[in-house]
Amino acid sequence: MRNGLLGRGLVAEFGDPLPERMVAPSLKLQDLIEEIRGAKTQAQEREVIQKECAHIRASFRDGDPVHRHRQLAKLLYVHMLGYPAHFGQMECLKLIASSRFTDKRVGYLGAMLLLDERHDAHLLITNSIKNDLSQGIQPVQGLALCTLSTMGSAEMCRDLAPEVEKLLLQPSPYVRKKAILTAVHMIRKVPELSSVFLPPCVHLLHERHHGILLGTITLITELCERSPAALRHFRKVVPQLVQILRTLVTTGYSTEHSISGVSDPFLQVQILHLLRILGRNHEESSETMNDLLAQVATNTDTSRNAGNAVLFETVLTIMDIHSAAGLRVLAVNILGRFLLNSDRNIRYVALTSLLRLVQSDHSAVQRHRPTVVDCLQETDASLSRRALELSLALVNSSNVRAMMQELQAFLESCPPDLRADCASGILLAAERFAPTKRWHIDTILHVLTTAGAHVRDDAVANLTQLIGGAQELHAYSVHRLYNALAEDISQQPLVQVAAWCIGEYGDLLLEGNCEEIEPLQVDEEEVLALLEKVLQSHMSLPATRGYALTALMKLSTRLQGDNNRIRQVVSIYRSCLDVELQQRAVEYDTLFRKYDHMRAAILEKMPLVERDGPQADEEAKQSKEAAQLSEAAPAPTEPQASQLLDLLDLLDGASGDAQHLPPLDPSPGVALVYLLDLPCAPPPPAPIPDLKVFEREGVQLNLSFIRPPENPALLLITITATNSSEGDVTNFICQAAVPKSLQLQLQAPSGNTVPAQGGLPITQLFRILNPNKAPLRLKLRLTYNHFHQSVQEIFEVNNLPVESWQ
Repeated sequence: MRNGLLGRGLVAEFGDPLPERMVAPSLKLQDLIEEIRGAKTQAQEREVIQKECAHIRASFRDGDPVHRHRQLAKLLYVHMLGYPAHFGQMECLKLIASSRFTDKRVGYLGAMLLLDERHDAHLLITNSIKNDLSQGIQPVQGLALCTLSTMGSAEMCRDLAPEVEKLLLQPSPYVRKKAILTAVHMIRKVPELSSVFLPPCVHLLHERHHGILLGTITLITELCERSPAALRHFRKVVPQLVQILRTLVTTGYSTEHSISGVSDPFLQVQILHLLRILGRNHEESSETMNDLLAQVATNTDTSRNAGNAVLFETVLTIMDIHSAAGLRVLAVNILGRFLLNSDRNIRYVALTSLLRLVQSDHSAVQRHRPTVVDCLQETDASLSRRALELSLALVNSSNVRAMMQELQAFLESCPPDLRADCASGILLAAERFAPTKRWHIDTILHVLTTAGAHVRDDAVANLTQLIGGAQELHAYSVHRLYNALAEDISQQPLVQVAAWCIGEYGDLLLEGNCEEIEPLQVDEEEVLALLEKVLQSHMSLPATRGYALTALMKLSTRLQGDNNRIRQVVSIYRSCLDVELQQRAVEYDTLFRKYDHMRAAILEKMPLVERDGPQADEEAKQSKEAAQLSEAAPAPTEPQASQLLDLLDLLDGASGDAQHLPPLDPSPGVALVYLLDLPCAPPPPAPIPDLKVFEREGVQLNLSFIRPPENPALLLITITATNSSEGDVTNFICQAAVPKSLQLQLQAPSGNTVPAQGGLPITQLFRILNPNKAPLRLKLRLTYNHFHQSVQEIFEVNNLPVESWQ
């Protein structure tokens, strides 16, 4: 009879019936495991599994209640190997509804593995779980709670929340611990259930059972993260949490939970995490835990990894709450000790944390600058990248020379995937903190010589702008660039800048009068030959050839010799395949042939528009002198009405030679008559429109502007980072730079994580002081992790609203 059933099962599985003597009996689970492991090929393994699945299906179809749990156990093993086992879902429901514990155990295990929210069948076990939770049999209650916490959907959580709440106060620690973990799952699925679990948590904090206490801390953490009402409610228990942690640090919880001499590090870390949430943006709670955090930070053993974990969580808590200044310095020093640890993971954590702190505690992080610079030489790519980001963030006006030397040395030997980030960071820091223009030019030239192919697209324009605005350095720059070009013509940005500079200041190159460097004797033929070499090189880009051809054309007015050689080169490129280069050559040739009398005037040195060079520096200097004069000279007193009318005259845009109003009679009566004709209050300033400056894969950065009426020179920019994608944005850092004539102050951001799908955004405040009302430009650098990838973006914002600076 049994063989006949198996034969019918094989017919259903494979089609044709097999001879009855060939039907193999159903295997036990242990035998099935041994036979599968003994298969020498993938085909043999599939054959064994297909035969056994046929036996399992036949058994399910015949409704064998005695061996159903054994067949399902074999099917679960097959499922864990990656083979389809969906036909066992309904058998799980039958086993869960059984009254035998052996059936329920396998049935609940099968439900956790085979069922999820995508299958409607998971809702059919809701009544069975509800009945098992109310039976009072602890092993069965444990199975039901484990299943609910693993695959419970939102509908199941809403239906079964009252039963789980009752079990939180059961006398059995085994059931209470599992009920707490199930409540954690319910809060994550349905945050609206927070009010159901608030009252029991306060009583559970008095438990001495380790598992219950650890689960309670986890449950309270989830409640506080998802419910503002719960956050306010549990701030009242901060003293109790502080006492629990102090007891852990001083006397310990129990020896069986100590790891490497550290008393229960898992519980310590969980309590510290909860304290960080409760103390964030709350002064009273922060003051309550300050002394305890200092005690944990100074008494924890750092020789083992468990102690390092507790210390790192302590540092995170200190950074997020309103902690004292001395405590923050202590936290930075702990991270500095982490940098000296032999474990790479600990060093990476320290670098990442210091990068978060560098904006708010810059001076404290600066003390560890030598150690951070040493981390640049790490062989691990992730460590060296983090060290590079932190090193660039540590650059300021006082250490820019020393830091640039270290970063330039790293640029010469860094891996190719870091070279672009390093070069961009050096150029940005040099533009922001350059002590002199010559130093700035030397730094950019070194970057172009070392990693010219990896610099930003605007590096060429910035350097030409810088050189053009430094008239006293024209001779020095053209000599330096000529030497660099003679040595290497492969770095295209360097070649472009050198060609531009030789074309503009070639006469200074031929004179050889440069006091800053050793005199260089160059004749006209050498200069022309070098530019022709650039034109003919296969490494030159079309844009580079355009620079070289224009330089040759400009040299025709700066050289004393015959221009026939230049004319020949220009005529050759009249038939160039590149349209842009051909058009230039045709225009230049026409200039030679038809408009030679105008060539000198057309090709004279190009005046450059000053952006943040000498003009901005001079304006800042003049404004500073004017401020000093205004402070030294007493201001003349005049009636309030006269001052107000003068303001109206200015607002009307009257020019200097316009007709002014006659002086007013200072008597109160006349002044009152004039004041009655004026508006009582100035009209409110028009709101400045917001600006979207960045968007990538759902991550968006918006700027909003406020100019306080009492201080028009101050601009408040609020950076708002939002995330509409499916993945969280972590380790988000926004850095900014402005021209030297402006003053920038970065406030600490509201966080470093932007949750997915429109979660709570990150905001950060920029304070920009612009007393001269200079045109405003921003350079932003964004660094974050998204979809398990590190993202870094550097861009310039030039389209800021005019109302933000005028």
